[in-house]
Amino acid sequence: MASSEMQIPSEDSGDLGGGGRVAVLVQGIMERIRSEDEDGRIQAAREIRRLTKTSAKHRRYLSESIEPLVSMLRYGSPESGEAAMLGLLNLAVRDERNKIKIVDAGALEPLIYFLESTNSCLQEYATASVLTLSATSVNKPKISASGAIPLLVKILKDGNQQARIDAMMALYNLSTIPNNLNTLISLQPIPAVIKLLRSCKKSSRTVEKCCALLELLMGYEEGRAALTFEEGGVLTVVEVLEGGAPSSREHAVGALLTMCQSDYCRYRDIILKEGAIPGLLELTIQGTPTSQAKAHQLLDLLRNTSHKKSGMRADAFQNIVSDIVFRIDGDDRAGKAKKMLAEMVQISMEQSLRHLQQRAVLCTPKELPVGCPPSGVHSK
Repeated sequence: MASSEMQIPSEDSGDLGGGGRVAVLVQGIMERIRSEDEDGRIQAAREIRRLTKTSAKHRRYLSESIEPLVSMLRYGSPESGEAAMLGLLNLAVRDERNKIKIVDAGALEPLIYFLESTNSCLQEYATASVLTLSATSVNKPKISASGAIPLLVKILKDGNQQARIDAMMALYNLSTIPNNLNTLISLQPIPAVIKLLRSCKKSSRTVEKCCALLELLMGYEEGRAALTFEEGGVLTVVEVLEGGAPSSREHAVGALLTMCQSDYCRYRDIILKEGAIPGLLELTIQGTPTSQAKAHQLLDLLRNTSHKKSGMRADAFQNIVSDIVFRIDGDDRAGKAKKMLAEMVQISMEQSLRHLQQRAVLCTPKELPVGCPPSGVHSK
């Protein structure tokens, strides 16, 4: 078909100034996308996808194609739906107005249908579309009301790798609406989040969003219980605390701190058992300001066996850590500080082990602690 060869000039060609020519080419695409010929519509949708992949100007010029693309999504064949979905996806990328326009045009209903598809490719494209649309605050209530959250959790559990990543990212976007957290926690997403977290590089953005979502879910007793029940769940968070990107480490320490603050007696030993202390000490020096503050808070909780009575004042502990840094000369200050902290932690761990061994020999069961101070943070 001769008209299928028509192309809008690229932004680098210098021809976009010819508004008349661009208008003619856009009109050609619009005629095909609205035609009765399904093959013509599919070709036009693919052309829209190609042209809008990297061009903000093309997204603006072709925004009028949104309604016919949504119509293809609703009523077309699977091939037509795929072409329309990919065209809409590229129209929405980095364009807030198009994101809103796509939802207002009724795209959510067919996208929900494709989220349930047994075709993994269609499911993946639909998940990516929901993720992109959920990046705009205006769309979040509508997506939440559409029933997308349970389907996204199901994809997080059972979808292919890319669909799982996009589902988790979309769930994080939607979690900024407080009521959605109640829905989310009831769907038991934490084992799937931990599984995804383990499969990704610790420095990745996916890990950052996994930890950010976990930090929010730790505000619920069901979330805290699920993380501790999941084999290696707390350890996985500790590993991010030690080796993740700065923002990921910030969320990881926040998740552990929320746990310990909510129920010190239940979670303190679990966190200590997974070896969180070295990473926390490092964060007090090298973390973001928020990470440093949270690491100090958590260390203060973890070192207080009575929770109320401290063997060392918080300011004294902070002075020790700061003194380690400022007394070291040379360019490799951070490296030397980390080495000294590691040695300090090793000594502390050896002392703790000897103490535990002595208690195991000397204490009878009735001498062991049986109570715990009441928590200052209530379950939701």
